[in-house]
Amino acid sequence: MTDITPAELKQRQAAGETPTIIDVRETWENEEGHIKGSRNIPLGTLPEKVDELEDLKEQEIIVHCKGGGRSASAKALLVQHGFRNVRNLLGGFQAYQQA
Repeated sequence: MTDITPAELKQRQAAGETPTIIDVRETWENEEGHIKGSRNIPLGTLPEKVDELEDLKEQEIIVHCKGGGRSASAKALLVQHGFRNVRNLLGGFQAYQQA
């Protein structure tokens, strides 16, 4: 699955869509600002939380961090665990705020 641009995500949200968004930044980063409706699972804890996401394996999941690096790792981890529709938010939260 191809990654997603901040503009595309904002358009979908404006149209009333509520995709599953996972913020892999640290908790303190998420508390400073986050995408409405996102779920915070810091990258360091993601391997132990994968089982909790089992019911999302066939659904679209959008992962993001501050700039795109950690979320690329999160995407790879989820794909490795059998998730089929994982997309990285290009440019991360910084780009989303500016879009």
